[in-house]
Amino acid sequence: MNTESSTDHFFEHPVLGHPSGLFVLFFTEMWERFSYYGMRALLVLFFTASIMDEGWGWPREHAMALFGTYTGLVYLSTMLGGYFADKKIGYRYAVAVGALLMTLGHACMALETQFFIYLGLTFLVFGSGFFKPNMTSIISEMYKNHEKKKDGAYTIFYMGVNAGAFLGILLCGYLGEKVGWSIGFGLAGIFMLFGLLQFWFSQNIFGDIGLKPTAESKAAQLQDDTDKRNPFSKWQLVLIAVSSLLGLAWLINSPASKISGGDFNIFDFEILGLGGNDFAILSALLIFIFLLVYRLTKYSKITRDKMIAIAFFSFLIIFFWAVFEQSPGTLTIFANDYTNRVLTGNASLTFLIVNTLVCVVPLVIINWVLLQLFKRTFKQYSLANIILSVSFVMIWAITLWMLINQWYQAGFLSLSDGFRESLMIEKNTTPLTEVPASWFGILNSLFIITFAPLFSRWWESKYNPTANMKYAIGLFLLGLGMACVAFGASGIEAGAKTASVSMIWLILVYLFHTLGELCISPVALSLVSKLSPARMIAFMFGVYYLAVAIGMKLAGIFGENVDKIANENGISYFFWMLTIISLVLAVFALVMQPVIKKLMHGVR
Repeated sequence: MNTESSTDHFFEHPVLGHPSGLFVLFFTEMWERFSYYGMRALLVLFFTASIMDEGWGWPREHAMALFGTYTGLVYLSTMLGGYFADKKIGYRYAVAVGALLMTLGHACMALETQFFIYLGLTFLVFGSGFFKPNMTSIISEMYKNHEKKKDGAYTIFYMGVNAGAFLGILLCGYLGEKVGWSIGFGLAGIFMLFGLLQFWFSQNIFGDIGLKPTAESKAAQLQDDTDKRNPFSKWQLVLIAVSSLLGLAWLINSPASKISGGDFNIFDFEILGLGGNDFAILSALLIFIFLLVYRLTKYSKITRDKMIAIAFFSFLIIFFWAVFEQSPGTLTIFANDYTNRVLTGNASLTFLIVNTLVCVVPLVIINWVLLQLFKRTFKQYSLANIILSVSFVMIWAITLWMLINQWYQAGFLSLSDGFRESLMIEKNTTPLTEVPASWFGILNSLFIITFAPLFSRWWESKYNPTANMKYAIGLFLLGLGMACVAFGASGIEAGAKTASVSMIWLILVYLFHTLGELCISPVALSLVSKLSPARMIAFMFGVYYLAVAIGMKLAGIFGENVDKIANENGISYFFWMLTIISLVLAVFALVMQPVIKKLMHGVR
């Protein structure tokens, strides 16, 4: 088959203008994100909840330290998953192994003991590492020689990501806060299992993409590459190992030393005026930067330029996620402690109507997409589609139960004792609505589901901005969102532990942050796939996720200091700092546009 049209057959029977395989990945990723975000929405709340509320009673600093390390390791592990997929087992087996490990991880966390919580987090870290980079790699291969449709494809895929996040935060968050932590953690694992089975039984839809690499497939990749192999030498591998071990040890030691009160600290020393922790991470970063610069000199000019462009965008990504990922940490704490979440009367009724629409309308839209996929694939992949159908029947049942419970507890719905008991709904005591702190997290996903089609059309139109402009717009919107919550919190005095700020400020934060995310995150995935050499695509996705990992850990470090800053200057000061960081980087992205455009050699 002619290489120029080798992927054309994927577009012969499209769903909404894209290959059916994209929507198989859409739903697989949706259930993975359901499990990840559903569990993540509860993690900080579970750690900081009092013993009386069946939590661990940790201070915020400890919870944020562990949370930052966990999310950092999730993205750092993609380097390992990318390597094994590229060299050993192929994309498909990597996705399946990752999904299985994550299913086991959620099952462990449902047991809630200290040993199983830590074991579950370990399974989730490695599972995500195998899963994440290889899903996007399959899309990249499917759209080879269809570059103009890639931005739109990644944006649609991103809708699947956020549909899962929306449902996971909504349902796991509600069940975890209102019924029991183990129920929320366990539900995440059930739907991860559905995602694994759906993918496994429909994998043939991808043709030869993602199979275990062979000598022939590796040779074919090299033919498409303009560079020679350039393998790592022994001294480079040693430096990579040293840098990786130092970084990994720092990530684990940082929260462990805080949580143990210093009893556990493998870097309990000082060198050149630096504490052991600081010396370790600075050493790891310097070694990595040296290796990156050295390796870039070994490629042809065009490839080198493109990889420098990836490095530039990855640098911006670090700070984007460091600010954006305050959502499950400081913004959730702000919602829990500083936001008025108790509604009565008309306010309660309005919220319940809006929340019902918020729950039902996206589910109807997603089910419509599911129906379009069924029309194309049910005959050939009936078992996978049946599994997908069962998962959505369960989602509808849980969602309707939650809504009935909320309307009843608010006093707007009457239920007979027999029907109420059959649904296991507690008897109504005080007619009011208390919005769960985790509920605000669904706004990001809801806004993405709403606005992603518009952005997809924008990227495919003649008004499609340059990559730098997209980043600049995204970072500006990120800063605007933080400015909203900073302004809303301006009346909170330094040292205050509680307040009653209007919910509107958090809603505005998630709106502007979502619009910024749509300008950066799906576009970043597309850029990495376009700029990377063919034989290094999964590895380069791993490099991209390394930048995300650093951003996630940096988000945790920011969060660790929120109480200190809030006690000294007020919590509003903390959010203004993040606003300034975002706006400065937006200007930097704009100023660098001519330089980066030249380095990209025509790639948009």
